Amino acid sequence: MIQTFEVEAGSEKVRADKWISGKIQDVSRSLIQKSFKEGLVKMNGKVISKSVKLSAGDVIEFQFPEVKPLDLTPKDIPLKILFEDEHMLALDKPSGLVVHPGAGTDESTLVHALLHYCKGQLSGIGGVERPGIVHRLDRETTGVMVVAKTDIAHRILAEAFAERKTQKEYLTLVAGVPDRLSGSILKPIGRNPNHRHKMTVRDDGKPAHTDWEFLGDRPGPISLLRCIIHSGRTHQIRVHLSDMGFPLLGDEVYGYRPNRVELEHHPDRTMLHAYRLRLKHPVTGEMLDLLTPPPVDFEEQFPDWSEQIQKNDQDQWRE
Repeated sequence: MIQTFEVEAGSEKVRADKWISGKIQDVSRSLIQKSFKEGLVKMNGKVISKSVKLSAGDVIEFQFPEVKPLDLTPKDIPLKILFEDEHMLALDKPSGLVVHPGAGTDESTLVHALLHYCKGQLSGIGGVERPGIVHRLDRETTGVMVVAKTDIAHRILAEAFAERKTQKEYLTLVAGVPDRLSGSILKPIGRNPNHRHKMTVRDDGKPAHTDWEFLGDRPGPISLLRCIIHSGRTHQIRVHLSDMGFPLLGDEVYGYRPNRVELEHHPDRTMLHAYRLRLKHPVTGEMLDLLTPPPVDFEEQFPDWSEQIQKNDQDQWRE
C-alpha cells in the first residue's frame, strides 16, 4: 500500500529518511531504509535516495518492501508459553534447544519452533516474516525468554535489552559454599585467547556486572544462588562464578569436576535457569513480571529451592 504525504512548511532541508521516520513511528528505521534501497520512495513522482533534502509542498509517496518469508522450514516443537498477545510472547525455554539456526545446528531450533507456532501471526520484521529474537539463552540454559512478533515490538524490546532496561534474575547451583551471603562481581569479560569457544575474565574485556545472593546449601556441598546481571556478556554468570571459585554444577567448560562434590547423580548439563524477567510491554507500557520454576533436573538437586527463595525474601523484608 502506497502512503502519500505532503511536506509541511518548516521542514525545509530535512533529510527524506529522517522526515519519514517522524511520520511513520511504528516500524524500525532499518525497514524504512530498506524502502529507500528498493526504490520504493518517490518525491513529486521521482524515486529519491534517503539523503535528499525536502522542501515545503513536496509530495512524498512511500511504501514498505514486500514481506518475504524466512527461508526455514517450520517445525512442530512443543513450547511452554508464559505470556502472549499480538505483539510478543514469552516462553519457558527447555534445555537442549538452540535459539537460532547456525553452523552445526539442525532444523530443531527455537526459531523453527516459533515459525510453526506463530504461523499467520508474524509481521515483517526488517522486511522478513520471522520471529524477533531480542536476547538469547545458551543451549543448556533453561527459563524465561521473550520474542517479538511485530516490527515495532522487536525494535522497542531490542532497545530495552541493549539499554539494560530489563531485570534478569537467574537461579543456579554451584559447587561449594560461599563465605558471604551476597556480593557483586565487577570484572570485565573477553574471549579466552587459548580457547576461542570460551570466555574469561580479562583486563581488556568488556565491562560485566553480576550481583549474587546465597539462598541455601545442601550436602555435597552445593549452594543455591540467585544472580541478577546488569550486563549481557556471553557466559557471564558461568565465567564470574567460576572465577570466584564456585563453578556451576555440570559446567565442565568452566571448571566443574564431579569429584569436587559428592552427589548421588551428577547433572548432565549446566545448572543455570533464567527464573525471572521484568520488563515493560513494548506497546502498552505495562510492566510484565515473567517467571517460571526451574525444571525437574534442577529440582532433583535442590528440592526446597522455592522455600529458600521465600525464606530469604521474608528475611530481607524484616530487615
